[in-house]
Amino acid sequence: MDSKDETMPTDEAQLSETFAALANETRRAILAQLADGPATVNELAEPFAMSLPAISRHLKVLERVGLIERGQMAQYRPCNLKAGPLEAVAAWTERYRPIWEERFDRMDDYLQRLHDQANEREGPDQ
Repeated sequence: MDSKDETMPTDEAQLSETFAALANETRRAILAQLADGPATVNELAEPFAMSLPAISRHLKVLERVGLIERGQMAQYRPCNLKAGPLEAVAAWTERYRPIWEERFDRMDDYLQRLHDQANEREGPDQ
């Protein structure tokens, strides 16, 4: 086995954990907030109708998979977004772009045929 093969299970496990963390809409919303810059737990909890301990559990999941990090500034611990795991998700999904683009192209062709057929039925006077 070469060194790339030896790291594959770890990379795949990390990707799976990242997808699992992103599967929750609250965690995705927290990441969206952090995309605008660092925030405290209280700031992150503000838009949600849930307790601070519940938000903290979501933050622990995000921190465990490496999507966020918590700083230490006096008594306040701002959370920061870490892009590494998101880059891995983007790289994984990028492999499927040609498939999506080909399907969208086929859909465009189909819609154009429908449009042309509708115009033919209406006739030139319409």
